[in-house]
Amino acid sequence: MKNIAIVLAGGSGRRMGSDRPKQYMDLLGKPLICYSLETFEASFVDAVILVCIPGDEDFCRKEIVDRYGFKKVKAVVSGGRERYDSVYNGLKETEGFDHVFIHDGARPFVSEHTLERCLHYVEKYGAAVAAVRAKDTVKIENGDGFVEQSPDRSKVWMMQTPQVFDRDMIADCYEKLKRDEKRLLDAGVYITDDTMVAKMYADADAKLVESSYDNIKITTETDMVIAEAILKKRSKEE
Repeated sequence: MKNIAIVLAGGSGRRMGSDRPKQYMDLLGKPLICYSLETFEASFVDAVILVCIPGDEDFCRKEIVDRYGFKKVKAVVSGGRERYDSVYNGLKETEGFDHVFIHDGARPFVSEHTLERCLHYVEKYGAAVAAVRAKDTVKIENGDGFVEQSPDRSKVWMMQTPQVFDRDMIADCYEKLKRDEKRLLDAGVYITDDTMVAKMYADADAKLVESSYDNIKITTETDMVIAEAILKKRSKEE
């Protein structure tokens, strides 16, 4: 079985309060995007597609892929306006592979153990997603800022990436999504992750794969402080 990863690095990083995209920001000596690429490089995954900001293809190839020696990156492709556009562009480069790992490049601390567990479950169920159980009580509001529902916390999970799928299944789902894009937007349906697409078009229920709370997504300046703390802690443990 052949496995490929799509690493998404096309975000603008507006919430970081920086004019530099977060995936290129320095995290203890190297660009943030390098950390997740290193994990895939050292793993069983056979190849990687790096999806970047439109116009940054040459920069990513020279300053990320070549400079840091990522041999498994087989293509650097342009992202799109929305996350699902970037995934769709990446999927075009995955023909001939059996499973695809879709991962946010802004999650630098995905572990090989998580990748291995996701592989086990995608082989069994066709769809798997890294996630962690909610630590806080979750409330659903009524639209006016008042609590309406209190879901059972034991059944609430926080989604992460990678989200992993049978390649042909998810590629077909994304083709259908792009076909229906205008209708969905007009109806107020917004796609926030890949499991939604798999459920909508293949009725595929993704297996929840317990991951690590370290597998954070870098979104704000505070997240960068936390990321540095995680790295420093790991270096002391080695």
